[in-house]
Amino acid sequence: MKKKLQELFALTEHGASRLLYACVTGLFVSAAELTPIILMMYYIKHILAQETLSFWTVILGLVLVAAVTYGFFYIDYNATYTATYQESADLRIDIADTLQKMPLSYFSQRDLTDLSQTLMSDVERLEHALSHAISKTIGFVLYFILLTITLFFINLPLALCIFIPIFLAFLALILSKNMQKRAVKKYWKQLRENSDSFQEAIELQEEIKAYNLRQTIHDKLYQQMEKSEKIHIISEVLQGIPINISNSIIRLTIGLVILVGTNLYFQGQVSLLVLLMFILLAIKVSDSTENIVLNVGEILYIDSAVKNIKELRAVKQQSGQDVTLKHFDIELKNVGFAYKDGQKIIDGVSFVAKQNEITALVGPSGCGKTTLLRLLSRLYDYQEGQITIDGKNIQDISTNSLFDNISIVFQDVTLFDNTILENIRLGRPDATDEEVKEAARLANCQHFVEKLPEGYETRIGENGAKLSGGERQRISIARAILKQAPIVILDEITSSLDIENEKLIQDSLNYLLQGKTVIIISHRLKSIENADKIVVMKDGQVDGIGKHRDLLEKSAVYRDLIETSQKIEEFKYQKNA
Repeated sequence: MKKKLQELFALTEHGASRLLYACVTGLFVSAAELTPIILMMYYIKHILAQETLSFWTVILGLVLVAAVTYGFFYIDYNATYTATYQESADLRIDIADTLQKMPLSYFSQRDLTDLSQTLMSDVERLEHALSHAISKTIGFVLYFILLTITLFFINLPLALCIFIPIFLAFLALILSKNMQKRAVKKYWKQLRENSDSFQEAIELQEEIKAYNLRQTIHDKLYQQMEKSEKIHIISEVLQGIPINISNSIIRLTIGLVILVGTNLYFQGQVSLLVLLMFILLAIKVSDSTENIVLNVGEILYIDSAVKNIKELRAVKQQSGQDVTLKHFDIELKNVGFAYKDGQKIIDGVSFVAKQNEITALVGPSGCGKTTLLRLLSRLYDYQEGQITIDGKNIQDISTNSLFDNISIVFQDVTLFDNTILENIRLGRPDATDEEVKEAARLANCQHFVEKLPEGYETRIGENGAKLSGGERQRISIARAILKQAPIVILDEITSSLDIENEKLIQDSLNYLLQGKTVIIISHRLKSIENADKIVVMKDGQVDGIGKHRDLLEKSAVYRDLIETSQKIEEFKYQKNA
């Protein structure tokens, strides 16, 4: 049962246990709601027998009913609401842990808005259903089955008057399940499209204003909202119709019990006490069932959310063992990689990047250089061949062990909305303030940090929005200096910088790269002419390997790159004649 609940609602193991417990408490709460009827029947029995009840008997009965009801409601509250919020937190943490163990290639193939929606909105929808609908519905169904069996032994015709309408009401919901699911799926898909469009409109404000696209974007969003409104209305109608049909059937219960029960009473087949009991039960069960019908609608409402959570948690995660690396030569043997479309981006690449040497990757745009760096750092997992560090296949090494030994400085730096000090400290979280500031000094960060109002304690905004490109790049280098990893990977870090920033960054790199295994990509070929090894790539394959002078002689691709680089350096803006 627990395993089934875990699979059905995409729960953690503890969450399934909590839900099972909540279902049991829900059963007892539903049963406890009958205690006022039981007490009332006890009073009516004595009234019909013309027996007098003492004042304290009445008071004791009321107190007992209140105590039993409160006790079960209190237990049920903790079993549903408190436990549900704990499950919601556990589920979000579980998903976040899952995301951390996925290769970067997964994120490049997915809409990041979808992922954040799953982590926040979908889990929130599941949370609401767990606390308000699922356990109460399952508990009520169990209670209703037990109650019906009991009533069958008391009076079969009257029991059928309660059972048949309730059964037909749920049958109407079940038969309309697929229709409701399709409507809800379409509605949530539209909401995600809306979220994408608004996020795009916010992120691209610079382009929207520069190209005077405000009216175009406004019209696009307005049309999308109109479409969303229509889909929402259709979704509500398609869910509302079966719910209203079910509620109409449920309301027949009381009338049927009164009609059939009255006939049975006048025929002498049922006592007045039993008739009154069935009427009161019909009223109570009808009210409870109408609430449960709404709960069933909410359970159907989370179908797409559960599916999204399941899909996310089912993605293959990166695995590996924690190891201690002692030597840091990196060897690639016939490495191949392709995205889902099957077209190879990297094909049969082999070379060795030695410790205490600089290995440069060059090649035309789109030849696979950046992808190869991501394979080296296991941000992507290759499908063919092998990459080893210290003779160990990197796919057998845990990502934690691997990243302990690698520093990566990408062209596009990612910073957090925190202080400069804490952004640099990410390189080594246990570093002291003095060590962080020393790394910043070695990365030439002090030039701009001193000008900031709060120095190293200045918050830099989302992704370092308050800093220039060169300043952000220097913080990234400071991280790498602080980390002191034996392997350093650099990706086009000076390609879009001005002369002053480029000079400062080159100075800091000279310190960072000492004694390391260094792999670097650069479009400015002048900067890698002194590299110990240059790997020339074309169309995902190795065209040539060697030093600068050797490649000028034997690699036509490299010569073309050098010529193109020289032309770019000599370029001047001029008016047409």
